[in-house]
Amino acid sequence: MNLMIKTLAGAIIGAGILAGSSISASAAIACTGNVCWHSHESVFPPDAGVVIHRDDWRWGPRDHYVFREHEGRGYWRGDRWVNW
Repeated sequence: MNLMIKTLAGAIIGAGILAGSSISASAAIACTGNVCWHSHESVFPPDAGVVIHRDDWRWGPRDHYVFREHEGRGYWRGDRWVNW
């Protein structure tokens, strides 16, 4: 009986850790003009013109956006990645 309780407790703790890590791992969708990318940042310089959307945001059927992913902290300005 003691082994069963320890196993059950371990499973509950493991599930809690997995649930907590998946919540913090979500990324927002950031866009400048028609260029969008996934970002963990939610604050950008005011002159960047970045609009933040929820991670489940989708554009409409008549909208024309492109996704350009990039590593690091920054934002797209036209075809150029600006580090900050």
